Amino acid sequence: MPELPEVETVRTGLEPLLVGREISGVTCFRKQLRYPLPDLTGLVGQRIEAVARRSKYLLFQLSGGQTLVWHLGMTGQFHLLSQQSEKGAHEHVSIDLSDGHSLRYRDARRFGYAGLLSPAELLSHPWFATLGPEPLGPLFNCDHLIAVCQGRKAPIKTVIMNATNVVGVGNIYAAESLFRAGIHPARAAGKISKKRLLLLIHVIQQVLQEAIEAGGSSISDFVNTEGKPGYFSHAFQVYGREGAACSRCTKKIKRMVQAGRSTFYCPGCQH
Repeated sequence: MPELPEVETVRTGLEPLLVGREISGVTCFRKQLRYPLPDLTGLVGQRIEAVARRSKYLLFQLSGGQTLVWHLGMTGQFHLLSQQSEKGAHEHVSIDLSDGHSLRYRDARRFGYAGLLSPAELLSHPWFATLGPEPLGPLFNCDHLIAVCQGRKAPIKTVIMNATNVVGVGNIYAAESLFRAGIHPARAAGKISKKRLLLLIHVIQQVLQEAIEAGGSSISDFVNTEGKPGYFSHAFQVYGREGAACSRCTKKIKRMVQAGRSTFYCPGCQH
């Protein structure tokens, strides 16, 4: 599933292509993806004012005041094509623009979903109401993480992957961040010192920023708006490397399962 760096990569790719363009037509080739699609006919005549992101949601801010919210699910992709381009495989929505291009949404597994929300709903809607701070923003700081971890027996990896605590730290980026911080993924969150939590914040931000600069991580289906994969997977130090030698201590990377997800770590470097 695309995580924060992948969604941010899509956002930065779409922003210069869409902002200021007027929507001239909308075609939905099916009524439902993961959930029923909203009525998108009201988009016609509106201008795209901004392309933003909250957690793993793309936010297309419209001149009429509403925001078109889109979650990519497992395999969702946006591509900007000529309006004359034929409908592609797994293409479910086409948004025509006044400059002769179409924003096409493709989704092989159809786990993506969309909504049209008012400004107030962006705060109160169930998709957003319980979300924690953005990891690259000022609210994700040591005071926040200490408060989240205080007294918690839950494993630190589970805590930082919980979107109510901080958004966008998916399985890959949690594993890589904990390795860089030297923290064992199963260590109880409440047993980690302030100094180590401060380091963890720093490396989470570092890992995510590096992943964004590399265009995200392509494990299976992810490609950017130009159809290119992300290259951060070439920098993995533990994720997917079970049995390989640690780049720091040469001990073999191990794998375990936490909350139904594979966790990779170095038993020599992480405590």
